[in-house]
Amino acid sequence: MTDLYLSAPGIVCPLGAALAPVAEALFAGHSGLVSQDGLLAGRSTWVGAITAALPAVPSRLERLDCRNNRILMLALDQIAPAIDAAKARHGAARVGVVLGSSTAGIDKGELALKSWQQEGQLPADFHYEVQTLGSVARFAAQYLGLEGPCYSLSTACSSSGKAFASAQRLIAAGLADAVVVGGVDSLCRLTLNGFAALESIAPGPCAPFTEGRQGISIGEGAAVFLLSKAPGAVRLAGVGESSDGYHISAPDPAGGGARRAMDQALAQAGIEAAQIDYVNLHGTGTPKNDEMEGHLMAGYFPHRPWVSTSKAQVGHALGAAGALEAAFCYLALTQDRLPPQLWRGEPDSQLPALRFTAPNQQAPVRYAMSNSYAFGGSNVSVILAHEP
Repeated sequence: MTDLYLSAPGIVCPLGAALAPVAEALFAGHSGLVSQDGLLAGRSTWVGAITAALPAVPSRLERLDCRNNRILMLALDQIAPAIDAAKARHGAARVGVVLGSSTAGIDKGELALKSWQQEGQLPADFHYEVQTLGSVARFAAQYLGLEGPCYSLSTACSSSGKAFASAQRLIAAGLADAVVVGGVDSLCRLTLNGFAALESIAPGPCAPFTEGRQGISIGEGAAVFLLSKAPGAVRLAGVGESSDGYHISAPDPAGGGARRAMDQALAQAGIEAAQIDYVNLHGTGTPKNDEMEGHLMAGYFPHRPWVSTSKAQVGHALGAAGALEAAFCYLALTQDRLPPQLWRGEPDSQLPALRFTAPNQQAPVRYAMSNSYAFGGSNVSVILAHEP
Protein backbone atom coordinates (compact mmCIF):
# COMPACT_ATOMS: atom_id res chain seq x y z
CA MET A 1 0.00 0.00 0.00
CA THR A 2 1.21 3.51 -0.84
CA ASP A 3 2.54 5.42 2.15
CA LEU A 4 0.12 8.04 3.45
CA TYR A 5 1.01 10.87 5.81
CA LEU A 6 -0.89 13.05 8.25
CA SER A 7 -0.60 16.79 8.57
CA ALA A 8 -0.28 18.29 12.03
CA PRO A 9 -3.76 18.11 13.53
CA GLY A 10 -6.24 20.86 14.20
CA ILE A 11 -7.51 20.23 17.71
CA VAL A 12 -10.12 21.62 20.09
CA CYS A 13 -10.70 19.91 23.43
CA PRO A 14 -11.06 20.66 27.15
CA LEU A 15 -7.28 21.20 27.35
CA GLY A 16 -7.21 23.99 24.75
CA ALA A 17 -8.00 25.09 21.22
CA ALA A 18 -4.65 24.88 19.41
CA LEU A 19 -1.89 22.30 19.18
CA ALA A 20 0.74 24.03 21.36
CA PRO A 21 -1.42 24.76 24.44
CA VAL A 22 -3.03 21.32 24.21
CA ALA A 23 0.41 19.69 24.16
CA GLU A 24 1.56 21.69 27.18
CA ALA A 25 -1.53 20.79 29.22
CA LEU A 26 -1.60 17.18 28.05
CA PHE A 27 1.98 16.27 28.92
CA ALA A 28 1.82 18.14 32.24
CA GLY A 29 -1.13 15.98 33.29
CA HIS A 30 -3.73 18.73 33.53
CA SER A 31 -7.42 17.80 33.54
CA GLY A 32 -10.22 19.58 31.71
CA LEU A 33 -13.00 17.82 33.62
CA VAL A 34 -15.46 20.11 35.44
CA SER A 35 -18.74 19.74 37.29
CA GLN A 36 -21.62 21.12 35.23
CA ASP A 37 -25.35 21.59 35.82
CA GLY A 38 -28.16 21.38 33.28
CA LEU A 39 -27.11 18.26 31.40
CA LEU A 40 -28.65 15.67 33.72
CA ALA A 41 -32.04 16.18 35.31
CA GLY A 42 -31.81 17.12 38.96
CA ARG A 43 -28.06 16.82 39.44
CA SER A 44 -24.70 18.01 38.24
CA THR A 45 -22.23 15.81 36.39
CA TRP A 46 -18.52 15.85 35.58
CA VAL A 47 -17.75 16.47 31.92
CA GLY A 48 -14.88 17.44 29.67
CA ALA A 49 -16.13 20.83 28.45
CA ILE A 50 -14.56 23.16 25.89
CA THR A 51 -14.14 26.68 27.27
CA ALA A 52 -12.64 28.35 24.19
CA ALA A 53 -14.69 30.97 22.34
CA LEU A 54 -16.26 29.40 19.27
CA PRO A 55 -16.49 31.18 15.89
CA ALA A 56 -19.75 32.20 14.27
CA VAL A 57 -20.95 30.06 11.39
CA PRO A 58 -20.92 31.92 8.02
CA SER A 59 -24.34 33.14 6.93
CA ARG A 60 -24.24 30.87 3.89
CA LEU A 61 -24.18 27.86 6.24
CA GLU A 62 -26.50 29.16 8.96
CA ARG A 63 -28.98 26.30 8.46
CA LEU A 64 -26.20 24.05 9.86
CA ASP A 65 -25.32 26.32 12.78
CA CYS A 66 -24.79 24.36 16.02
CA ARG A 67 -22.19 23.92 18.73
CA ASN A 68 -20.84 20.79 17.06
CA ASN A 69 -20.08 22.57 13.78
CA ARG A 70 -18.63 25.60 15.55
CA ILE A 71 -16.19 23.32 17.36
CA LEU A 72 -15.41 21.66 14.04
CA MET A 73 -14.78 25.03 12.34
CA LEU A 74 -12.29 26.01 15.01
CA ALA A 75 -10.34 22.80 14.38
CA LEU A 76 -10.56 23.03 10.57
CA ASP A 77 -9.23 26.58 10.57
CA GLN A 78 -6.00 25.31 12.13
CA ILE A 79 -5.24 23.08 9.13
CA ALA A 80 -6.61 25.44 6.46
CA PRO A 81 -3.15 26.07 4.90
CA ALA A 82 -2.62 22.34 4.30
CA ILE A 83 -6.11 22.00 2.82
CA ASP A 84 -5.65 25.04 0.58
CA ALA A 85 -2.37 23.60 -0.68
CA ALA A 86 -4.04 20.27 -1.47
CA LYS A 87 -6.85 22.05 -3.35
CA ALA A 88 -4.33 24.02 -5.38
CA ARG A 89 -2.34 20.88 -6.20
CA HIS A 90 -5.13 18.36 -6.85
CA GLY A 91 -8.31 20.40 -7.36
CA ALA A 92 -11.31 20.62 -5.05
CA ALA A 93 -12.92 17.52 -6.60
CA ARG A 94 -9.95 15.38 -5.55
CA VAL A 95 -10.00 16.32 -1.84
CA GLY A 96 -12.49 14.37 0.24
CA VAL A 97 -13.91 14.54 3.76
CA VAL A 98 -14.50 11.65 6.18
CA LEU A 99 -15.49 12.56 9.74
CA GLY A 100 -16.76 10.56 12.68
CA SER A 101 -19.43 11.84 15.08
CA SER A 102 -22.13 10.54 17.36
CA THR A 103 -23.96 13.78 18.13
CA ALA A 104 -23.90 16.13 15.10
CA GLY A 105 -26.33 18.96 15.94
CA ILE A 106 -28.54 17.03 18.33
CA ASP A 107 -28.26 19.83 20.90
CA LYS A 108 -30.01 22.12 18.40
CA GLY A 109 -32.74 19.52 18.05
CA GLU A 110 -33.13 19.40 21.84
CA LEU A 111 -33.73 23.14 21.94
CA ALA A 112 -36.19 22.88 19.05
CA LEU A 113 -38.14 20.16 20.85
CA LYS A 114 -38.26 22.28 24.00
CA SER A 115 -39.69 25.16 21.95
CA TRP A 116 -42.30 22.82 20.47
CA GLN A 117 -43.33 21.63 23.93
CA GLN A 118 -43.51 25.11 25.45
CA GLU A 119 -44.69 27.23 22.52
CA GLY A 120 -46.28 24.75 20.14
CA GLN A 121 -43.90 25.49 17.29
CA LEU A 122 -40.31 24.96 16.20
CA PRO A 123 -37.91 27.93 16.13
CA ALA A 124 -37.91 29.72 12.79
CA ASP A 125 -34.19 29.10 12.32
CA PHE A 126 -34.33 25.35 13.02
CA HIS A 127 -33.60 22.99 10.14
CA TYR A 128 -33.86 19.24 10.69
CA GLU A 129 -30.71 18.68 8.61
CA VAL A 130 -28.49 20.08 11.36
CA GLN A 131 -29.11 17.10 13.64
CA THR A 132 -28.55 14.43 10.98
CA LEU A 133 -25.21 12.66 11.30
CA GLY A 134 -24.37 13.18 7.63
CA SER A 135 -24.47 16.94 8.10
CA VAL A 136 -21.09 16.92 9.87
CA ALA A 137 -19.05 16.03 6.79
CA ARG A 138 -21.32 18.07 4.48
CA PHE A 139 -20.78 21.13 6.64
CA ALA A 140 -17.00 20.66 6.54
CA ALA A 141 -16.95 20.18 2.76
CA GLN A 142 -19.11 23.24 2.13
CA TYR A 143 -17.16 25.35 4.62
CA LEU A 144 -13.86 24.39 2.97
CA GLY A 145 -15.09 24.42 -0.64
CA LEU A 146 -14.28 20.75 -1.21
CA GLU A 147 -16.02 18.63 -3.84
CA GLY A 148 -14.49 15.18 -3.36
CA PRO A 149 -16.10 12.14 -1.67
CA CYS A 150 -17.79 13.27 1.52
CA TYR A 151 -19.43 11.27 4.28
CA SER A 152 -19.77 10.86 8.03
CA LEU A 153 -19.28 7.74 10.11
CA SER A 154 -21.24 6.99 13.27
CA THR A 155 -20.21 3.79 15.01
CA ALA A 156 -20.34 5.23 18.52
CA CYS A 157 -16.92 5.43 20.22
CA SER A 158 -14.98 3.99 17.27
CA SER A 159 -16.37 6.51 14.75
CA SER A 160 -13.40 8.78 14.17
CA GLY A 161 -10.88 5.96 14.49
CA LYS A 162 -12.64 4.15 11.67
CA ALA A 163 -12.59 7.39 9.66
CA PHE A 164 -8.85 6.83 9.13
CA ALA A 165 -9.53 3.46 7.51
CA SER A 166 -12.21 4.94 5.25
CA ALA A 167 -9.99 7.84 4.20
CA GLN A 168 -7.15 5.42 3.53
CA ARG A 169 -9.41 3.34 1.26
CA LEU A 170 -10.60 6.39 -0.70
CA ILE A 171 -7.02 7.26 -1.63
CA ALA A 172 -6.06 3.63 -2.32
CA ALA A 173 -9.06 3.27 -4.64
CA GLY A 174 -8.05 6.36 -6.59
CA LEU A 175 -11.18 8.29 -5.59
CA ALA A 176 -9.27 11.07 -3.85
CA ASP A 177 -5.74 12.39 -3.58
CA ALA A 178 -6.18 13.86 -0.11
CA VAL A 179 -8.83 13.51 2.59
CA VAL A 180 -9.77 15.66 5.58
CA VAL A 181 -10.10 13.02 8.30
CA GLY A 182 -11.02 13.13 11.98
CA GLY A 183 -14.02 13.58 14.20
CA VAL A 184 -16.10 15.92 16.33
CA ASP A 185 -18.62 15.55 19.14
CA SER A 186 -20.25 17.99 21.53
CA LEU A 187 -21.98 17.76 24.88
CA CYS A 188 -25.73 17.29 24.73
CA ARG A 189 -28.48 16.03 27.02
CA LEU A 190 -29.39 13.06 24.84
CA THR A 191 -26.06 11.30 25.21
CA LEU A 192 -25.55 12.26 28.86
CA ASN A 193 -28.96 10.98 29.91
CA GLY A 194 -28.56 7.89 27.77
CA PHE A 195 -25.36 6.90 29.55
CA ALA A 196 -26.92 7.83 32.89
CA ALA A 197 -29.80 5.45 32.14
CA LEU A 198 -27.21 2.71 31.61
CA GLU A 199 -25.68 3.64 34.99
CA SER A 200 -22.37 4.27 33.22
CA ILE A 201 -21.74 7.86 34.38
CA ALA A 202 -19.20 8.23 37.18
CA PRO A 203 -20.43 10.31 40.16
CA GLY A 204 -17.13 12.22 40.14
CA PRO A 205 -14.34 12.68 37.61
CA CYS A 206 -13.68 9.37 35.85
CA ALA A 207 -10.79 7.32 37.24
CA PRO A 208 -9.69 4.69 34.71
CA PHE A 209 -7.90 1.58 36.01
CA THR A 210 -8.36 2.56 39.68
CA GLU A 211 -9.81 0.64 42.61
CA GLY A 212 -13.56 1.24 42.85
CA ARG A 213 -13.89 3.06 39.53
CA GLN A 214 -17.54 3.77 38.71
CA GLY A 215 -17.84 4.83 35.09
CA ILE A 216 -17.15 7.46 32.46
CA SER A 217 -17.11 11.23 32.21
CA ILE A 218 -18.45 12.43 28.85
CA GLY A 219 -16.36 14.98 26.96
CA GLU A 220 -16.44 16.97 23.75
CA GLY A 221 -13.90 17.99 21.15
CA ALA A 222 -12.62 17.80 17.60
CA ALA A 223 -9.43 16.69 15.90
CA VAL A 224 -8.87 16.85 12.15
CA PHE A 225 -5.94 16.01 9.88
CA LEU A 226 -5.20 16.09 6.17
CA LEU A 227 -4.26 12.62 4.93
CA SER A 228 -2.31 12.47 1.66
CA LYS A 229 0.74 11.04 -0.09
CA ALA A 230 2.73 14.21 0.60
CA PRO A 231 5.60 13.13 2.92
CA GLY A 232 5.43 14.41 6.47
CA ALA A 233 6.65 13.73 9.99
CA VAL A 234 3.91 11.20 10.81
CA ARG A 235 2.76 8.30 8.64
CA LEU A 236 -0.51 6.42 8.91
CA ALA A 237 1.15 3.03 9.22
CA GLY A 238 -1.83 0.74 9.75
CA VAL A 239 -5.50 0.51 10.66
CA GLY A 240 -7.41 -2.55 11.81
CA GLU A 241 -11.17 -2.94 12.23
CA SER A 242 -13.36 -5.66 13.69
CA SER A 243 -16.89 -6.22 14.94
CA ASP A 244 -17.36 -8.90 17.58
CA GLY A 245 -21.04 -8.20 18.34
CA TYR A 246 -20.62 -9.67 21.83
CA HIS A 247 -23.13 -7.34 23.54
CA ILE A 248 -24.83 -4.04 22.76
CA SER A 249 -23.02 -2.17 25.55
CA ALA A 250 -20.51 -4.52 27.20
CA PRO A 251 -17.12 -5.56 25.77
CA ASP A 252 -16.17 -9.15 25.09
CA PRO A 253 -14.37 -10.07 28.34
CA ALA A 254 -11.77 -12.02 26.37
CA GLY A 255 -11.13 -9.05 24.05
CA GLY A 256 -11.41 -11.15 20.90
CA GLY A 257 -12.57 -8.35 18.62
CA ALA A 258 -10.09 -5.87 20.06
CA ARG A 259 -7.30 -8.38 19.46
CA ARG A 260 -8.32 -8.89 15.83
CA ALA A 261 -8.29 -5.13 15.22
CA MET A 262 -4.75 -4.89 16.59
CA ASP A 263 -3.68 -7.91 14.55
CA GLN A 264 -4.92 -6.27 11.36
CA ALA A 265 -3.31 -2.91 12.16
CA LEU A 266 0.06 -4.54 12.83
CA ALA A 267 -0.19 -6.64 9.65
CA GLN A 268 -0.95 -3.58 7.54
CA ALA A 269 1.90 -1.67 9.17
CA GLY A 270 4.26 -4.59 8.51
CA ILE A 271 5.60 -4.60 12.07
CA GLU A 272 5.55 -6.85 15.13
CA ALA A 273 3.75 -6.11 18.39
CA ALA A 274 7.14 -5.70 20.08
CA GLN A 275 7.83 -2.61 17.94
CA ILE A 276 4.98 -0.61 19.47
CA ASP A 277 6.44 1.98 21.85
CA TYR A 278 3.24 3.53 23.22
CA VAL A 279 -0.44 2.56 23.33
CA ASN A 280 -3.21 5.07 23.95
CA LEU A 281 -5.79 2.87 25.67
CA HIS A 282 -9.54 3.16 25.26
CA GLY A 283 -9.58 3.32 29.07
CA THR A 284 -13.07 4.60 29.80
CA GLY A 285 -13.11 4.01 33.55
CA THR A 286 -15.97 1.50 33.51
CA PRO A 287 -15.25 -1.69 35.46
CA LYS A 288 -15.77 -4.00 32.49
CA ASN A 289 -13.82 -2.03 29.87
CA ASP A 290 -10.74 -1.56 32.03
CA GLU A 291 -10.76 -5.18 33.16
CA MET A 292 -10.95 -6.47 29.58
CA GLU A 293 -8.37 -4.02 28.28
CA GLY A 294 -5.92 -4.48 31.14
CA HIS A 295 -5.76 -8.25 30.68
CA LEU A 296 -5.64 -7.92 26.88
CA MET A 297 -2.71 -5.48 26.96
CA ALA A 298 -0.73 -7.63 29.39
CA GLY A 299 -1.15 -10.71 27.24
CA TYR A 300 -0.72 -9.08 23.84
CA PHE A 301 2.37 -7.00 24.62
CA PRO A 302 4.82 -9.04 26.73
CA HIS A 303 7.48 -6.34 26.15
CA ARG A 304 5.27 -3.92 28.15
CA PRO A 305 5.11 -0.75 26.04
CA TRP A 306 4.22 2.53 27.68
CA VAL A 307 0.42 2.91 28.04
CA SER A 308 -2.08 5.50 29.23
CA THR A 309 -5.65 6.64 28.74
CA SER A 310 -6.44 10.28 28.02
CA LYS A 311 -10.03 10.17 29.22
CA ALA A 312 -9.19 11.25 32.77
CA GLN A 313 -7.91 14.50 31.20
CA VAL A 314 -10.48 15.24 28.48
CA GLY A 315 -13.39 12.88 29.17
CA HIS A 316 -14.81 10.41 26.71
CA ALA A 317 -15.55 12.37 23.54
CA LEU A 318 -17.50 9.44 22.05
CA GLY A 319 -17.43 9.78 18.25
CA ALA A 320 -14.46 12.17 18.42
CA ALA A 321 -12.42 10.07 20.87
CA GLY A 322 -10.42 8.13 18.28
CA ALA A 323 -9.35 11.26 16.40
CA LEU A 324 -8.47 13.17 19.59
CA GLU A 325 -6.37 10.30 20.84
CA ALA A 326 -4.68 9.95 17.44
CA ALA A 327 -3.76 13.63 17.81
CA PHE A 328 -2.26 12.89 21.22
CA CYS A 329 -0.26 10.08 19.59
CA TYR A 330 0.89 12.53 16.91
CA LEU A 331 2.22 14.78 19.66
CA ALA A 332 3.97 11.86 21.35
CA LEU A 333 5.64 10.87 18.08
CA THR A 334 6.82 14.35 17.14
CA GLN A 335 7.90 15.47 20.62
CA ASP A 336 9.13 12.21 22.18
CA ARG A 337 6.94 12.87 25.19
CA LEU A 338 4.27 10.55 26.57
CA PRO A 339 0.64 11.41 27.36
CA PRO A 340 0.41 10.68 31.09
CA GLN A 341 -1.85 8.36 33.04
CA LEU A 342 -3.75 10.62 35.45
CA TRP A 343 -4.63 8.80 38.68
CA ARG A 344 -7.50 9.65 41.01
CA GLY A 345 -6.96 6.72 43.34
CA GLU A 346 -4.91 3.58 43.74
CA PRO A 347 -4.40 1.34 40.70
CA ASP A 348 -6.76 -1.63 40.69
CA SER A 349 -4.77 -4.43 42.33
CA GLN A 350 -6.88 -7.04 40.51
CA LEU A 351 -5.64 -5.86 37.11
CA PRO A 352 -2.26 -6.62 35.52
CA ALA A 353 0.51 -4.14 36.30
CA LEU A 354 0.81 -2.30 32.98
CA ARG A 355 3.61 0.16 32.26
CA PHE A 356 1.69 3.37 32.82
CA THR A 357 3.18 6.76 31.96
CA ALA A 358 3.65 9.75 34.26
CA PRO A 359 3.34 13.53 33.71
CA ASN A 360 6.22 15.23 31.87
CA GLN A 361 7.72 11.88 30.91
CA GLN A 362 10.07 11.77 27.95
CA ALA A 363 10.77 8.71 25.81
CA PRO A 364 11.50 8.11 22.13
CA VAL A 365 8.40 6.95 20.22
CA ARG A 366 8.66 5.46 16.73
CA TYR A 367 5.34 3.60 16.64
CA ALA A 368 2.23 4.62 18.59
CA MET A 369 -1.07 2.72 18.66
CA SER A 370 -4.48 4.14 19.53
CA ASN A 371 -7.36 1.76 20.29
CA SER A 372 -11.09 2.50 20.43
CA TYR A 373 -13.89 0.08 21.34
CA ALA A 374 -17.54 0.95 20.79
CA PHE A 375 -20.98 -0.27 21.77
CA GLY A 376 -22.06 -3.20 19.66
CA GLY A 377 -18.52 -4.56 19.46
CA SER A 378 -17.15 -2.09 16.88
CA ASN A 379 -13.37 -1.98 17.36
CA VAL A 380 -10.57 -0.06 15.68
CA SER A 381 -6.82 0.11 16.13
CA VAL A 382 -4.75 2.89 14.50
CA ILE A 383 -0.95 2.83 14.27
CA LEU A 384 1.01 6.00 13.55
CA ALA A 385 4.73 6.06 12.78
CA HIS A 386 7.29 8.83 13.18
CA GLU A 387 9.28 9.51 10.01
CA PRO A 388 12.35 11.54 11.13
